[in-house]
Amino acid sequence: MRRSIFAVVGGLAVWIVVATLLNFGLRAGLAGYALAEPTMSFTLGMKGARLILGALSSLAAGAATSLIAPSRTSLTWVLGVIVLALFIPAHVQLWVKFPVWYHLVFLGTLVPLVMLGAALTRSLSRKSTTNPGRKVSGNTING
Repeated sequence: MRRSIFAVVGGLAVWIVVATLLNFGLRAGLAGYALAEPTMSFTLGMKGARLILGALSSLAAGAATSLIAPSRTSLTWVLGVIVLALFIPAHVQLWVKFPVWYHLVFLGTLVPLVMLGAALTRSLSRKSTTNPGRKVSGNTING
């Protein structure tokens, strides 16, 4: 039970940390982003960058949850639903600041991307445990 709670809380923490770090990157690397952020007057490119930020954060959160509790696939669903539930009120508040497509893409991909991050992690984990080394020209390659 503790591991399950830790997996979900860990996934949420990873989502927040990844999003924060990537947002710092957007502020530093995307011209005009820091000026547009307070008023949410983003260009199309900035909106796309924000959607990518959310996607990468969701993938990382799902991966983290799966790494912490690999046998509990239902926890990834729980995490995805929690993240979605946390963002719905924010997007309702910001509804007029962004086009409908932006809200639909962001909210509609949260759960699937969390699930995908977990699935990719499980897949990579299975491959590394079922094939710890392979022969190439008489040499064993680990990894």
